[in-house]
Amino acid sequence: MSTQTLDPAVQERVNAWLEGSYDDATKSEIRRMLDNNETTELTNAFYKDLEFGTGGMRGIMGVGSNRVNRYTLGMATQGFSNYLNDTYPNEDVKVVIAHDSRNNSDVFARMVAEVFSANDIHVYFFEALRPTPELSFAIRELNAHGGVMLTASHNPKEYNGYKAYGRDGGQLVAPHDKNVLAEVRKISDIADIKFEPNEANIETIGEAIDNKYLDALVKQSISKEAIQNQKDLKIVFSPIHGTGGVMVPPALKRFGFENVITVEEQMTIDGNFPTVVYPNPEEEEAMTLALRKSAEVDADLVMATDPDADRVGIGVKNLDGEFELLNGNQAACLLVRYTLDAWEKAGKLTGKEYVVKTIVTSYLIDKIAASKNVECFNTLTGFKYIGEIMTKLEGQKTFISGGEESYGYLVGEHARDKDAVISCAMIAEMVAYYKDQGVSLMDALVDMYLEFGFYKEKLVALKKEGKQGAEEIQAMLEAYRTNTPTELGGSKVVTFKDYKTSVSKNMLTGETEKIDLPSSNVLQFFTEDGSIVSARPSGTEPKVKFYCSVNQPLASKEDFKKVEAQLDEKLTTLLKDLGAI
Repeated sequence: MSTQTLDPAVQERVNAWLEGSYDDATKSEIRRMLDNNETTELTNAFYKDLEFGTGGMRGIMGVGSNRVNRYTLGMATQGFSNYLNDTYPNEDVKVVIAHDSRNNSDVFARMVAEVFSANDIHVYFFEALRPTPELSFAIRELNAHGGVMLTASHNPKEYNGYKAYGRDGGQLVAPHDKNVLAEVRKISDIADIKFEPNEANIETIGEAIDNKYLDALVKQSISKEAIQNQKDLKIVFSPIHGTGGVMVPPALKRFGFENVITVEEQMTIDGNFPTVVYPNPEEEEAMTLALRKSAEVDADLVMATDPDADRVGIGVKNLDGEFELLNGNQAACLLVRYTLDAWEKAGKLTGKEYVVKTIVTSYLIDKIAASKNVECFNTLTGFKYIGEIMTKLEGQKTFISGGEESYGYLVGEHARDKDAVISCAMIAEMVAYYKDQGVSLMDALVDMYLEFGFYKEKLVALKKEGKQGAEEIQAMLEAYRTNTPTELGGSKVVTFKDYKTSVSKNMLTGETEKIDLPSSNVLQFFTEDGSIVSARPSGTEPKVKFYCSVNQPLASKEDFKKVEAQLDEKLTTLLKDLGAI
């Protein structure tokens, strides 16, 4: 317990909550924290307002302006309502609201729906929990003007969040996110929030939208004959106590898979996520039960989705016949390669197709796309930027697939957000396609490396919580800017990109170029031997992330383990040189 005094600015915010029109329970909790001299907790809860990051608003639940609670979400919704009503003054404004399995998500969703309704906005309200991608689909299907998903995605159980969506079904991007924030900041008193609902404006939705969503997914299937031949493909699936349990099994069934084995312990809807430390399929620990079940039944494929079913982790048998988890870059590369190959085989490539990835996702995808003469766009981190490109190109070009290294992928144009439901179905189809040819997914991965080069990526995240942690992260990035490394992993740094200043610098000649992407606090180092290191603060968690990518040719399947070991060693050296490990 800290004995420090509160910063005057923080104390002023605390006093405003104690003196404002907040409920008694909120004020009692603040007084308890003051009485116990919990200055660090109070500082972290009040030192700033909760703002939109790469994944919307996300934070720990509790009292305070930097916490997820009735008031911070109420202000966000009131500001969003004001923005929508101002933007579409002559229209009957409509929004869609959904929530995941997190504690309080259903309560927050109802409160958000009530605030919208009180602002004369028609609300389509999902009757029960649904995946994030279905919300994105529903906004487009119902011709709504926006939407909100109550979720903190894969964060720990203490978190919740608020993803705001625009008319295109994508998360808000500039200038809309900033304009909504400007409206939120105009709210000087919580009395300005219209909490009293107009029930006539709230319409419950459910099964009809579910069926339309599933119908849209089935249209993405390409290798129907392979699925028919491999309909008994043994698939183990876990929703990790979340919304994936609602939609993934039905989607797999509609695709034609008849042997889906669920991890029963994790099929229960529970916001405490009792069987895992973190409900994040990026973490090997979260996949433990699914992997155990896979070994028991000798499965062909294991998949697990996060609580709002926009991310999926997968496991397959490696070259030694043991189950191994693929990382997000490997899965994204395999999925892009499969969809492009399948489109080409079906004669569907016309020259107007494209894929999209983020700048921190494997550049192997760029090479795969180039081999098919398919354009590959690179965006900032955050699927909202992928959705933004899709909206800009709608009607001009055809999006095939894309994604990001953080286990989020999309196949098809039915949504504008990453979709673990279609990803699960298409990954299963991909495994069926290769198995039908007598090839495992791991064999397909090695074949891909033989053709394009062995790409290996690694992500390291340093956790730095609270106000002090945020300051340390900024100081670390500024140090890289002012004292840019000239060598990493024994190779010269040839290009340094600072996305905050939108400048790309040739480290050998000093020449600079403008980066044609929105400003973002991201740094990238490109070395002479083709290695790439990116550093950025997370937009959803108190972390600074380092993304490393190395590559070299793979001459034969027999060299796989030797080359992998060499690349692993190189990744470690790069991270050490940057001080990330």
